[in-house]
Amino acid sequence: MPAQPFFDVRMKGFRDRAEVEAVLQLLEARTQSLDSTVIALAEAAGRILAVPVVSPVNVPGFARAAMDGFAVRAEDTFGAEAHNPLALQLIGEARTARPYSGVVASGQAVRIMTGSPLPEGADAVLMAEVAEVDASGTVQAREAVAPGRHVGRVGEDVPRGREVLPAGRRLRPQDLGLLASIGLASVAVIRQPRVAVLVTGNELLPPGSVPQGYRIVDSNSPMLAALISRDGGVPLPVQYLADDFTAVRDAIAQADAEIILVSGGSSVGQEDHAPRAVAELGELAVHGIALRPASPTGVGFVPRLGVARGEATEPIPRPVFLLPGNPVSCLCAYDLFAGRVVRRLGGRRGELPYRQVPVVLESKVVSAIGRVDYVRVKVVAGRATPIAVSGASMLSTTTTADGFVLVPRDCEGYAPGETVDVWLYDD
Repeated sequence: MPAQPFFDVRMKGFRDRAEVEAVLQLLEARTQSLDSTVIALAEAAGRILAVPVVSPVNVPGFARAAMDGFAVRAEDTFGAEAHNPLALQLIGEARTARPYSGVVASGQAVRIMTGSPLPEGADAVLMAEVAEVDASGTVQAREAVAPGRHVGRVGEDVPRGREVLPAGRRLRPQDLGLLASIGLASVAVIRQPRVAVLVTGNELLPPGSVPQGYRIVDSNSPMLAALISRDGGVPLPVQYLADDFTAVRDAIAQADAEIILVSGGSSVGQEDHAPRAVAELGELAVHGIALRPASPTGVGFVPRLGVARGEATEPIPRPVFLLPGNPVSCLCAYDLFAGRVVRRLGGRRGELPYRQVPVVLESKVVSAIGRVDYVRVKVVAGRATPIAVSGASMLSTTTTADGFVLVPRDCEGYAPGETVDVWLYDD
C-alpha cells in the first residue's frame, strides 16, 4: 500500500477508507518477529522458542528398571510358572543413585527399585508381584520374563541428537519439564514486544475513579493491557494525555516501546490530534478503514528517538496504531490490526486468537457492501443472535456477546437459518 499525502480529516470527514485486507497485507509486509533473548527455564512458560532445541544427552542415560522387582537374566526365568517356580540366588540390591556394583551371573537376582540402574549382566526385571523371597533368601520366580522386559533403554525417552522442540513453539509446562530433563537451565526465546498505551481525552478519569459530572472513566486501557498480555506482549504503564497536539506528538516520539497504541483522538473531531502527530513524526500509512465499527482506525510508523538529542536511533520504524476511543471500536481495531502485530513481533501467529465455529443464525445480520462488519452475537443452544450491531461505545455488548461474526465487504448480510463462522471470545 503506497504512502499517501497527509490529509487532515478534522471537521471534514474521510475522503476514502482502506480495505481491511489491504491493511492486513501492509502489516504482514512491514512487521516481523523480534530478536531472541536467553531466559531462565523457570520463566519460559508461554514464551516462544527462538531456535530448535536438540538434545545433547540421552534420556535416560543408563538402562534402568521400569518396575519394582528383581534384575535377572531373562533366560533364567524361562519355564517358570506359579505352580513351578524357579529359584534364583539373591545377591544384592539396587536403588536409585545407588547401583549394584557387581555382575549378575546365571542363576542370580538383584532386588531393584523403579528407576534404579540395571546391574551389569541382567537384561530384564522380574516384577515383585510374580516373585517372592523365601526364608532362605532365595528368589522364587513364578513367571517367565522376556529379554528387555520392564527395562528402560538408554535414550528411550530422548536420544542424543534428536530435535525435541522446534523453533516457534509456544512453550507449555510439559515442554519445560522435557527441557529440564535434557539438562537445560535456560532457553532462547523471542523477545516480548513492549507496548506503550497512550490514552487521550480531557474527559477521561483513570480506572478506579467514579464518573463525575461530564467526565467518564477510561475503560480502554485496562482492556488493552489485558489483550496485550494475552497476546504475549508487555504493556507499559499507561500515559494519560490532554487533547493537545504537542503533548500527543511528544508522547508518541518519546515512547520507549516496540509498538505504540494511541487510544482516542483518531477521528474527525477538532481535538483529534494523533493522525497529524504520526504524520509529522514519520509515516501515517493508513487513516480510515472500511470497517464497522472502528472505521477511524489509523496505522503509522515512527522512528525511535534518542533520549539525549532527539535523533532517530533505529532504522526500522515502530508501528503506531490509532485506536478509536469508543470501546467496542477499540476492541475491534486491536484484535484485527494491533493485536496481530503484537503477536507477530513476539513470534506468534498473527491470526485471531479465538476459536472459530460454524453456527446457525437465529435472526438476520444486516451489512452493507463495501465494508467489513464486526457483529457481536449471542450463542444459545447452538444458534447465534446478533446484538447491538450499532453503538460503538456500548462495551457491555461485548460482555453479553459470546463472540463475533466478520461479514466480508462483498456481502449484504445473512438471512436467518444461514450458517456463519463465529469467533468465540471464550473457549
